Amino acid sequence: MNPKVDFYFSKAKNWQNEIIKMRAIALDCGLTEELKWGCPCYQYQESNVVLIHVFKDYCAFLFFKGALLKDARGILVQQTENVQAARQIRFTGIEQIIKMEKTLKAYIYEAVEVEKAGLKVPMKKTKQFSVPDEFQQKLNKIPALKKAFILLTPGRQRAYLLHFSQAKQSKTRESRIEKYIPQILSGKGLND
Repeated sequence: MNPKVDFYFSKAKNWQNEIIKMRAIALDCGLTEELKWGCPCYQYQESNVVLIHVFKDYCAFLFFKGALLKDARGILVQQTENVQAARQIRFTGIEQIIKMEKTLKAYIYEAVEVEKAGLKVPMKKTKQFSVPDEFQQKLNKIPALKKAFILLTPGRQRAYLLHFSQAKQSKTRESRIEKYIPQILSGKGLND
């Protein structure tokens, strides 16, 4: 147990018993406990394997390379269609976690084996993401915007493309694009 992480378990209101049990399971698998992104993260030789996080309706183990796990039980969930590598196992009560303890450890051990093998999730390249017509028009009209967008990291480019594309109406896409043009020109990402 890492004392820096203790506060996370004491501040939890809705899922305290569940995440304390999840912590015990992860630590029982010989992983190192760290605090990452404000959540308990369990590592094998400094590689992130699994994270505990809580939401309003559930708590979950998030496997960083869950897409590579066999998922024999069919319990891994892709959080959204845009999540490429990570997968969750969700819980709504302590009973589920206790009942699944052996299975959870098996998934954790498999995730460790993925790390030991150095496997990587094949990620979709930025070029494979569609560019909304409204944004392409702006890129064509404003050379500085096109140059600034190209200079962004691939992750920042993807974040913008996803954000713009998620709007159902053209008017909303145009509004989002207009809002973020100054940020793109400043070389900043969507959440910077």
